[in-house]
Amino acid sequence: MADLQKQCSELAAKALNVLIQKKNLSCDPVTESQILLETPPDPAMGDVGIPLFVFAKIFRMAPPVIASEAASIISSEFAEEAKDTGTFAAMGPYLNVKLNKANLASDTLKKISDQKDSYGMLSKDGSKPLAGRRVMIEFSSPNTNKPLHLGHLRNDALGESISRILKACGADVYKVNIINNRGVHICKSMVAYVVNHSGHPEYITDQGLSADYKFTLKDTPESLGLKSDRFVGDCYVEFDKLSKANPKMEEIAQSMLIEWEKGNEELRKLWLQMNTWATDGIKQTYKRTGVSFDKLYFESETYLKGKDEILKGLEKGIFFKADDGSVRVNVTDAVGKNKEGGDNEKVLLRKDGTSVYITQDIGTAISRHNDWDFNQLVYVVGSEQQYHFKVLFYILKKLGFDWANQLFHLSYGMVNLPEGKMKSREGTVVDADDLISSLRDGAFSEISEKGREEAVGNPEEVAEKIALGALHYYLLVATPSKDMLFNPKESLSFNGNTGPYLQYMGARICSIVRKAQETGVSPDFSDEALAKLTESAEWELIKTLGDYPEVLEKAAEELNPSVVASYLYDVSKGFSKFYHECPILASAEKDPLLAGARLALADCVRQVLKNAMEMVLIPFLETM
Repeated sequence: MADLQKQCSELAAKALNVLIQKKNLSCDPVTESQILLETPPDPAMGDVGIPLFVFAKIFRMAPPVIASEAASIISSEFAEEAKDTGTFAAMGPYLNVKLNKANLASDTLKKISDQKDSYGMLSKDGSKPLAGRRVMIEFSSPNTNKPLHLGHLRNDALGESISRILKACGADVYKVNIINNRGVHICKSMVAYVVNHSGHPEYITDQGLSADYKFTLKDTPESLGLKSDRFVGDCYVEFDKLSKANPKMEEIAQSMLIEWEKGNEELRKLWLQMNTWATDGIKQTYKRTGVSFDKLYFESETYLKGKDEILKGLEKGIFFKADDGSVRVNVTDAVGKNKEGGDNEKVLLRKDGTSVYITQDIGTAISRHNDWDFNQLVYVVGSEQQYHFKVLFYILKKLGFDWANQLFHLSYGMVNLPEGKMKSREGTVVDADDLISSLRDGAFSEISEKGREEAVGNPEEVAEKIALGALHYYLLVATPSKDMLFNPKESLSFNGNTGPYLQYMGARICSIVRKAQETGVSPDFSDEALAKLTESAEWELIKTLGDYPEVLEKAAEELNPSVVASYLYDVSKGFSKFYHECPILASAEKDPLLAGARLALADCVRQVLKNAMEMVLIPFLETM
């Protein structure tokens, strides 16, 4: 479709330039970029509409006259060239085009058949649209005091999907994850473990960690039959109950952090053990959901970074020392005035010389560029951190790093369940694994109720893939910036705008192809056969398939997986209409060429669904 549209633009520009010469108009030649393409409201009017209003003032002619003149020029002077593109006709102020359907069908379907899994990844000239771009993407960023939850699942889906889309378009992608494995929240889980699970609750006193503390293990995830990160999360919830019974628990957790930073060896053994439990469990969830990383960073290794850069900036006058002794930067240019109408300042070093959170992020960004020379860094982080990233990017630019102009915050909205907002410390957060397992069990019930256990092969495996398809599509079809409500029941529906509906369409096409093979009908990609695909439903479906390369490139440029997710639904709806209006196997005896062409079209839909579903983390199923 894109190639024919380009030809429409080229021919229209040529015709208008001939008109300029014929009328001796004193204006610059018309370029292809000046030609706008629209879709006419009625298919009977054509497939492409070119509005000519913009040329009325330049040509000093009414748009309908320009359209009539241009159509006449094309038919008389560019007839041979236009033959492969389509029929041009004036319709009021528009130059409309009825595209050459046979050419479009042949070009699009043969390209899909030839390129197979790589279809959609190449530009019109055969190159990768994002070749040469080196993109680092940071996403997930879990805390090691709890398992991944529903919010992480949206973050992970966005990060992984964007990575796949960028890579498919030719970018060199490097996926990173900062594991937040230090801080008072980690210590809270540790306090609860010592009190409730170590066998030595006496090591925690009202004054803090006992001086004679020794690392001891009693309860473990294995001994309690729990997934390791879930066990650590349970400890975090237990701390909330402990602190309600004893208000000093908050101070005790703070004192434990101080001991950790001092390098208390016995305490560090507990910290390492609990972090290992948490990260091991989180990695299992990553594997289950198809998420991976090229490098893991750990906050315990990065939290001191950045201080030297701030001191250098202070020497250069980029930052200043406030009256209270802290080092600050004026960020008004980045975030505007404060509520009182004064300048906004950001503390970078406390008065005692210690770093704050943004100092760490400054150092980490610089270290990452040294580790892997990116020309773009994308942070997938919730919308509540918009202020933080505006300030971070501004400071890095002030420090003189050219690559800071290519930093991007992919901000996404909150995700909640119908029951309301989730809270980690109160234990109302929805564990990622529990949610997926619940979806899997629901899919398995659906398979069992329909008596499809034997037909699908491995019902447990298929149910798991349906669950992941339901989850990821629901999370990605919404524009990232929007808050969303995740409804598990709606996401599992096999009808409507859902992941399982897309999977069902893919499996249905696979079934059609198998049945065709059994009856001796094969896909026919010959020009003679494909020229028979002229029905409205066939034509619309072919045009939609031809749009996929542009859809993928748009999703990459906008860093927006919802573009691909929505496109998948359009393809599926288009196939459903085609299947009902254009019988495939039923037409085999009467017209074998038409049956072969329709089967070729169905197989191309299968290929495009498979390719696009891979971009948005939806497992493709051949049986369902």
